[in-house]
Formats: sequence, structure tokens, C-alpha cells
Amino acid sequence: MAIEHDFFGVLSAGPDGAIFWTERVEFGDQSVTVDLTAPDQDDVSQEALDVAAGLIAGIENLDAMVRRAMLTEVDDRTSEVTEFILQQQETYGEELGDLLVDVSGDAAVDIIRSLSLMSMTILADEHGGTDPFAVMEYALDADAADDALLVNLADDGTVLSVMSSD
Repeated sequence: MAIEHDFFGVLSAGPDGAIFWTERVEFGDQSVTVDLTAPDQDDVSQEALDVAAGLIAGIENLDAMVRRAMLTEVDDRTSEVTEFILQQQETYGEELGDLLVDVSGDAAVDIIRSLSLMSMTILADEHGGTDPFAVMEYALDADAADDALLVNLADDGTVLSVMSSD
């Protein structure tokens, strides 16, 4: 059995009933891997696919909103964002400036602005639930993807949480 959608095309279920879709999405000067997945196609509604398509189509605005949300966490010394920034400063030391795209003098702002959006995973079966509907992965250095911030989003695009990948 398969699900058909205007944006995603035909989503065929594997032998286990799971669906998976992947695509590279370009926005600004970034190329992002976007995956849509669900362990059981029966748990995926057309509305969930419509919402997912909207998030993908608005990825540039979504990215800007997520970065603003990260900035709001910088004042909290115990936040994952603050811990990540401190870790990046410690890891890269004097070489940090080479990774920054804009240097304003505020390290936290500069690091958040310089993060690359590596991927977005949409968990289509979580539409309408309390668990994250999408996860955006950010890294300062694309070659060090193990060192990333994961931003969990609700199906309306609001940030539920930000956590470090380690």
C-alpha cells in the first residue's frame, strides 16, 4: 500500500509498513537533508503530510525562528545552548574565529549565526501528539557532526526543546 501526496509524491511502505522520504533542500547558501519517516504508514494522515510540506517549504523562516529561540536560551547558564557554546569555545579555542561567518564580538550570537543546519527529520506519525514532530540538527563544523544541537519542534513549528547531541 502507498500514500500519495502532492508534495511528496507516492510514499510506498516497506515490508514492515514504514515509510521514508528523503530529499536535499536548498535555501540561502545551505543545502539541507530533509527526511520524513514513520514506522507505520497507517499512523500518517494527509494533514500530517500537509503540515510537513509546509515546514519544508518554509524552512528558511523556520530556521530563523529556531535561531531566535536559541538566542533566548543564552542568558540561562544551565541551558543546552549555553553549554554547547561554551563547549565550542573550549574545543576550537583560537581557531573558532575561522568557523564564524560573522564576528560581532558577542561569541554566543556569532556561534548561533554560524551554525549550519545539517538536517531536518520529520516524524510524520507524531502529528497532533506531544512528542516532537520535527527535529532540526545544527553543527558549527560540518565535519564534526557528532557535536550538534538538536532542536525539537511541534507540528506548528514551535520549539519544544533544544538539546546537545552528545
